[in-house]
Amino acid sequence: MQDGKHIILLVDDDPDILESLRIVLDANDYFVLTASSGQEGLKIYREQRPDLLIVDLMMEEIDSGTSFVKDLQAIGNTAPVYLLSSAGDSLYSTVDASALGLTGVFQKPINTEMLLALLKAKLG
Repeated sequence: MQDGKHIILLVDDDPDILESLRIVLDANDYFVLTASSGQEGLKIYREQRPDLLIVDLMMEEIDSGTSFVKDLQAIGNTAPVYLLSSAGDSLYSTVDASALGLTGVFQKPINTEMLLALLKAKLG
């Protein structure tokens, strides 16, 4: 927590996605950190220990989001991690979210009402 707010780390190489999610989360009393790469995300994670992470599947290269999640597991992450993907509904049948250490998967464009309800349920 930071200033009494839950910390959410957003990792995506699309600045428009980062900004739109940051605006929504800021307006709903979350402390938002952003990273535009997996490497930057790991650095911020180590410094801030966020309460929840939302990570893009395809950043610098295909599946770099899953590599980032594996790196988080290797350093002992216990915060919920949600993958953000524009890969379509077929992703749900090809990716075992729990085997990757994910709490769940969001489809782009993200439904902000669903996101906020989920955050409230997970973080209080």
